[in-house]
Amino acid sequence: MLPDQNEDRNLASRSELSAFLAGVERRAYKQALFAVRNEETALDIVQDAMLRLSQSYGDKPVSELPLIFQRILQNAIRDHFRRSKVRSLWTTLLSSLSGNRDEGDEDPLDTLDSADESKRVESPAEQVERTQVLEAIEKEVAKLPERQREAFVLRYWEELDIAETAAVMGCSQGSVKTHCSRAAHTLAAALRARGIVL
Repeated sequence: MLPDQNEDRNLASRSELSAFLAGVERRAYKQALFAVRNEETALDIVQDAMLRLSQSYGDKPVSELPLIFQRILQNAIRDHFRRSKVRSLWTTLLSSLSGNRDEGDEDPLDTLDSADESKRVESPAEQVERTQVLEAIEKEVAKLPERQREAFVLRYWEELDIAETAAVMGCSQGSVKTHCSRAAHTLAAALRARGIVL
């Protein structure tokens, strides 16, 4: 009985769960806002993720809450993009990846300027073209091997750093770099094959 009692002591209490949510709220909001570029939508996503954590995982050990919450938050953001088909960040990112880079330790995110700098008024024709490109990107991202896709989304959509991505994925930082590099090269090649040059 003692192991079970000790295990119970490690489970999050209501006050610990509340403290965790209070501590993670600002950062989660920033991540969601970065992804969706809309304050109200980002707030809705974070609140939904917090509710899901409380309802489904509130009885987990406190030490497990950060990674569980990150997964819930990422899923909520992905759900939003599936519904709205907004993928402008992919275009910005893949533009920086489409150059001739050798696979290695270089991290393309380190050279990526803020997506805000690329904002400008688009003509209707440009909007249609961008929508088509984003749909193509989405299809190619979906074709990536699972671990490459997960690493790529965490690093370049969620903007987690390499250490955070490694923690969420349960792998080494070197593996994260390798997965991201391979994903970026695969995506760039697939888009070029479709005649898309970013």
